[in-house]
Amino acid sequence: MAKIERTKNVSRNIAFGILLKIYQIFIPFIMRTAMIYLMGVQYLGLNSLFTSVLQVLNLAELGVGSAMVYSMYKPIAEDDSTTICALMKLYKYYYRTIGLVIAVIGCVLTPFILKLISGDVPAGINIYVLYLLNLGATVLSYWMFAYKNSILQAHQRTDVVSKVTLLTSTIQYALQLLALWLLKDYYVYVIVALFTQALTNITTAIVANRMYPEFKPEGKLPKNEVKKINQRIKDLFTSKIGSVIYDSADTVVISAFLGLTILAVYQNYFYILTSITGFIMIIFSSCTAGIGNSIVTETKQKNFNDLQKFTFIICWIAGFCSVCLLCLYQPFMEFWVGKELMMEMSAVVCLVIYFFVKQLNSLLNLYKDASGMWHEDKFRPLVAALTNLTLNLILVQFIGIYGVILSTVIAITAVGLPWLLHNLFTVIFEKNMFQPFFGKLLKYCLATLFVCILTYFVCSFVNSSSLWLTLIIRGIICVIVPNIIFFVLYRKQIEFKESVVLFDNMTRGKLKLRKMVK
Repeated sequence: MAKIERTKNVSRNIAFGILLKIYQIFIPFIMRTAMIYLMGVQYLGLNSLFTSVLQVLNLAELGVGSAMVYSMYKPIAEDDSTTICALMKLYKYYYRTIGLVIAVIGCVLTPFILKLISGDVPAGINIYVLYLLNLGATVLSYWMFAYKNSILQAHQRTDVVSKVTLLTSTIQYALQLLALWLLKDYYVYVIVALFTQALTNITTAIVANRMYPEFKPEGKLPKNEVKKINQRIKDLFTSKIGSVIYDSADTVVISAFLGLTILAVYQNYFYILTSITGFIMIIFSSCTAGIGNSIVTETKQKNFNDLQKFTFIICWIAGFCSVCLLCLYQPFMEFWVGKELMMEMSAVVCLVIYFFVKQLNSLLNLYKDASGMWHEDKFRPLVAALTNLTLNLILVQFIGIYGVILSTVIAITAVGLPWLLHNLFTVIFEKNMFQPFFGKLLKYCLATLFVCILTYFVCSFVNSSSLWLTLIIRGIICVIVPNIIFFVLYRKQIEFKESVVLFDNMTRGKLKLRKMVK
């Protein structure tokens, strides 16, 4: 039986993922800044709106990608090349069909795009043409060798995808920056994105063929296996709807009720938040296949111990990031876009709460996806997302942008997270494991609340006339205070010791971290 080297693959995926994420934060930040000052803030709102609409169209994907990658875990563990090839052929057929469905539905929706924008749009542009160009890039992402990605993901080689994306993104950003700077042409900006989407898919396919030449889309799966896969896809459908509503509802509601300028202000804040989330998602995406393999081959107790360890790690990281967001958000935004494009501190607090809860939710979703627990969880994401949408539509009319942020926080904390915990400790883990897990989770949340309040209180005394100096001093405080407190609180926990050993293994002992727990 082929054994996947989980720790080695995870560390490699995280290393390249972090490199790519730094690049994907820094360069798009320059692009956003260039668009604000060269084209105008409304164009940022347009970008966000098109992205959200196309996410809704991506409902046609139905979770096929997650279902197919999950289906590959077992044949890869058993070195069953015949089944893997047949899965790739089925995946190829599904994605070609999905691309066609998105193209048709996207074209039908074209006349209604302008109704999703409140107020004025940038002068001299055709909203419909821009929408169709964005639609073309989405359709190409499915038609051109998209199925090749599955073999890399299932083998835990997302580092390869990171390298390809790094190359093609460099080409994209260079050409788009020239389009903004020299031509000031938003049409060219969007056309470049369409071109590089095709280039990314083609390059990924070439690399996948060279790494795994034995896997080709051929053969046929037994009817009962196809039936199982289709059932997983059906179970994933409601989850997919839920995630799309979560990701797109806020943007569409803000655009429809408050306009493109307010949407751009919100998206500037959300860009910073999602950039930090992106780093944490590297850990999630790098661990998914390894956790899926572990659930198939290890005991429930071993997987529960891993869950506790990962929860500890994520809560420490998310707690530290929450402190940084709370204390550094406003001075950074003032430096970047100016006071006229800033939100109130109350909105920042809501965003920080949303950020922390989202990381916990993502970790638990990681276990759900890795274990294939989609049937039992199929209604939860939809109910939570509809709660979010309903609250969005109500609260935006009374308290504007703050109502949109609050509705998302309420939906996750009151509906999504408790329901997901119940499902995990009913299906994957034993029910008697829930109480010790929840006790530690509550401890982590209270510790994060404490360090946020304390660090913000200390940082409130730092208000230099120089924004750079304020950011630097507050940044130093944010690095020192929360991490010292977390260390004092957690140093004797078994999860802390196991996490130190894990990181030591991932660095192959180069940092000599084991000395900390001896």
